[in-house]
Amino acid sequence: MAQKLIECVPNFSEGRDLSIIKQITDEIENTEGAKLLNVDPGAATNRTVVTIVGEPDAVVNAAFAAIKKASEVIDMSNHSGEHPRMGATDVCPFVPIANISIEETVEYSKQLAKRVGEEINIPVYLYEESAQSEQRKNLAVIRAGEYEGFADKIKQAEWKPDFGPSTFNEKAGATVIGCRDFLIAYNVNLNTKSVKRANSVAFDVREKGRVKRNGDPITGEIVLDKNGVEERVPGTLKGVKGIGWFIEEYDVAQVSVNITRFRDTPLHMVFDECVKSATSRGLRVTGSELVGLVPLSAMVDAGKYFLEKQSLSAGMSEKDLVHIAVKSMGLDELGPFDPNERIIEYQLNNIDSKPLINLKLNEFADETASESPAPGGGSIAAYVGALGVSLATMVANLSVVKKGWRDRWKEFSAHAEEGQRIKDQLLNLVDEDTNAFNAIMDAFKLPKNTDEEKKERSKQIQNATKLAIEVPYKVMEVSYNSMKLIKAMAETGNPNSVTDAGVGALCARSAVIGAHLNVKINAKDCKDQEFLDSILKKSAEIEANAVKMEKEILDLVNQKI
Repeated sequence: MAQKLIECVPNFSEGRDLSIIKQITDEIENTEGAKLLNVDPGAATNRTVVTIVGEPDAVVNAAFAAIKKASEVIDMSNHSGEHPRMGATDVCPFVPIANISIEETVEYSKQLAKRVGEEINIPVYLYEESAQSEQRKNLAVIRAGEYEGFADKIKQAEWKPDFGPSTFNEKAGATVIGCRDFLIAYNVNLNTKSVKRANSVAFDVREKGRVKRNGDPITGEIVLDKNGVEERVPGTLKGVKGIGWFIEEYDVAQVSVNITRFRDTPLHMVFDECVKSATSRGLRVTGSELVGLVPLSAMVDAGKYFLEKQSLSAGMSEKDLVHIAVKSMGLDELGPFDPNERIIEYQLNNIDSKPLINLKLNEFADETASESPAPGGGSIAAYVGALGVSLATMVANLSVVKKGWRDRWKEFSAHAEEGQRIKDQLLNLVDEDTNAFNAIMDAFKLPKNTDEEKKERSKQIQNATKLAIEVPYKVMEVSYNSMKLIKAMAETGNPNSVTDAGVGALCARSAVIGAHLNVKINAKDCKDQEFLDSILKKSAEIEANAVKMEKEILDLVNQKI
């Protein structure tokens, strides 16, 4: 069964004393099964954002240990900082990451809330997807009045905690726990120290907008509706919260933003809207910073967006797209931005890495040449296929920037993006093929002392054998599909690179034939005749079509050289 993974991002009200922060994070690192991905302290906010990932039970245990330690080492009665807060552990969101639903994640958040309330005696409120009422979904509403106002607030019937005592905990304050979608905490830097100006930009872009006023938007009289309620002018971005503040350590004002629906309102849109608003006010955005981790898709989408604004190909490697995103939004203005440390998927790769595709070329060759039977022909076929489509992608990208072809950049950019997608599929199959072989070896090692064990062992061997057939068959399918792109580049791509398309065709055909050999040899040990008849017929057709396509492409190439 696939591993369930959740992320937890507790925010602790200490960002200056590193020894206190370490005491808290040590509790996480000492929890078996939980991985501490990121620790992001802020001196001006006096707040540290911590990111934990792992299987649900382990993450709950790690979060509980950290919250308990925070309640012991942080005294809220002495706390001050720029960020709104109400407790030593101010907020502790859970985020579903892999093979787990929001509904399941909600239940884990409630488990933690119950433990914190009952075992540490901290008032706990549930928010977002875990909220018991509509009123408590919004963190800002729960936190209104902050720590200083909480002693009176908790006495009100409507603010009885969901878990824990209904009395003010002077030292630890209160904690908000819940499940939400991935939230991107993001700050945009301005060339001003004015919090008022930064707030103006924040009010322009955040969904909540600003209070409506007559005349001057800052000093004018507030407009009330017929019920005496303040009217509001909504901001431009859905799912975005924001305020302006001054950060003394950087000596700049920032627009501090939480993006709660980054798939609907992407990171690059928030950046550009802030640029637009700042420019209209005579300000300049100088860069930005991410707090905590960011999803890879947000960075890749941003990279593509900024390349397309320049009429350049978005069909670049993942690494290049991330680099473009970092430079376009100035994410490295206030400090280094290391994608391996700041992008959540790259951090997760440290838990479940793909060893072969992470090797250097000489290391990969050495591993292949060793006495180990894996990686073998299947993995090599997948890698050869990846090289073939990479050549076609190169031709597409060279066509984007070819002199006199500027009006065709979108056409070739789309080709390059398709090539990158296929390349990534084949690179993943390099490791999948080796993993499939290893699964067969593991199945043969299962015990066979009893009839029941023999039956289970036989079943697992057959399951692994099927997988060892399906993976190279997938290599065949993907490599053959890449030949359509290779042919298009031979026909319409930059003529100076037509031979590169030709070499790509040779690679793709070799990948198909090589993977087919693996399908056939593994088929000898499979006992599911219906499955075999189907897959062997389809794989033979793919090989025949690939050989035919290779000839067509090479004929095109030879006509042009």
